[in-house]
Amino acid sequence: MLIDLNADLGEGCANDEALLQLVSSANIACGFHAGDAQTLRQSIRWALQYGVAIGAHPSFPDRENFGRTRMQLPPETVYAQVVYQMGAVAAMARAEGGVMVHVKPHGMLYNQAAIEPALAEAIARAVKAVDPALRLVGLAGSELIRAGEKLGLATRQEVFADRGYQADGTLVPRGQPGALIEDDEQALTQTLDMVRHHRVRTLEGTWAAVQAETVCLHGDGEHALSFARTLRERFAVEGINVSAD
Repeated sequence: MLIDLNADLGEGCANDEALLQLVSSANIACGFHAGDAQTLRQSIRWALQYGVAIGAHPSFPDRENFGRTRMQLPPETVYAQVVYQMGAVAAMARAEGGVMVHVKPHGMLYNQAAIEPALAEAIARAVKAVDPALRLVGLAGSELIRAGEKLGLATRQEVFADRGYQADGTLVPRGQPGALIEDDEQALTQTLDMVRHHRVRTLEGTWAAVQAETVCLHGDGEHALSFARTLRERFAVEGINVSAD
């Protein structure tokens, strides 16, 4: 069994280099919610050093709130913003001797694209316009995955080790009770349920079906590195191999 492990990088977290040695894909901030040219370059250099797949992590233009502000922008505006941010990552990767292979929206752009078809379609069009060979990463079972598939893109359905789920398969919004899972054992159990059994226990106590193709590990949690190591060790015991391929 194969699973991709991804982490968001270039967002000012001190764990970036260490986390890169435990994951297979990196989603690198493009400047709209975090990061700048120097952190983008350093993140790409580390990714290349450790053999990690390079991806763009575009956001709404919202540095003040780390890309977590809900916005209602025209689809063509979002299209242009996503192309712009992807271009920065693709150019920097090429300059460092690498290549960008995937795109994963950040924060509220990600969450809204999971349920808003027009926004999802704008993002998918942007990805296809830049490079139709790119993978589009989105919440498992979401509108973003459907939009990518409709346009013929390779998609990767994502699940979260440390986030709570609602009955419809969407994430519990940040700031609400149950949004974040802080107990490592609970997060480990949830991850194995999603990867092995394609299901997740929801906040309501029911099971929701999920297709887990990549697992997001947040690097800014209190025990992020120790949990990442524990998860890798458990995957090895379970015969689950980690790869971006």
